[in-house]
Amino acid sequence: MTTAATRRSERRISPVFVGIAAVTAVAGWAVWTGFAAQPGLAVFLFVTGAWIVSLCLHEYAHARTALHSGDISIGAKGYLTLNPLKYTHALLSIVLPVIFVIMGGIGLPGGAVFIERGRIRGRWRHSLISAAGPLTNVLFAVVCTSPFWLHALNGVPDTFRYALGFLALLQVTAAILNFLPVPGLDGYGVIEPWLSHGVRRQVEPFAPFGLLAVFAILWVPGVGAVFFDVVHTILRSLGVNQWDWELGQAFYRFWQGTPEIPVVTQ
Repeated sequence: MTTAATRRSERRISPVFVGIAAVTAVAGWAVWTGFAAQPGLAVFLFVTGAWIVSLCLHEYAHARTALHSGDISIGAKGYLTLNPLKYTHALLSIVLPVIFVIMGGIGLPGGAVFIERGRIRGRWRHSLISAAGPLTNVLFAVVCTSPFWLHALNGVPDTFRYALGFLALLQVTAAILNFLPVPGLDGYGVIEPWLSHGVRRQVEPFAPFGLLAVFAILWVPGVGAVFFDVVHTILRSLGVNQWDWELGQAFYRFWQGTPEIPVVTQ
């Protein structure tokens, strides 16, 4: 009985996550209905809340896949509760990605959950565990953009549309960055099981600096321009125009004032 109760508690959704989801839902309602006197603040809370929810689901996907692949220690660590405070580095997983959204509008890869890789057998399983997180961002991006590519925007308030566009931008950038085959990112985790032991040992010391290196490279004007060209191309293919995410970002930064919405003629 004790073991069964313990296992249930390990999988029970955390009140912290429920609270974040509730704030997101209320803020989304305020954006949709125009209830908020300051639409920018409502957009900020909605996008930030939805972004944190996606980060939690990203880490949950890693953990859940690891559990089914053989790491039965995952539950005891609290990773299945969707509680961001249980992550190995709450600062890296939640706080830093939110700061980057506020500063630059980039979906910073979060993480991490500690997976006992020694319990897992099979290279495909290791690769799938690493891929599960960014695939969640891909799914989130598809959901956010579905009103655009399904041409179902009739009746959708403009401000809510722009918020979805900006949230889609964050998910697309997070997915691309996460899938880069750079040590320390999920993309490298996908290919790492297929590398020789010698190569893995040589690369391992660079893993803590992989994300910093990526962002340093993105600051190079030419590289950054190519990266965002790819992001914008993907968004356009999903029906999200540039003004959608740009206005969403402008509303998100409510402290800079309410943006002017252009008049689009048919």
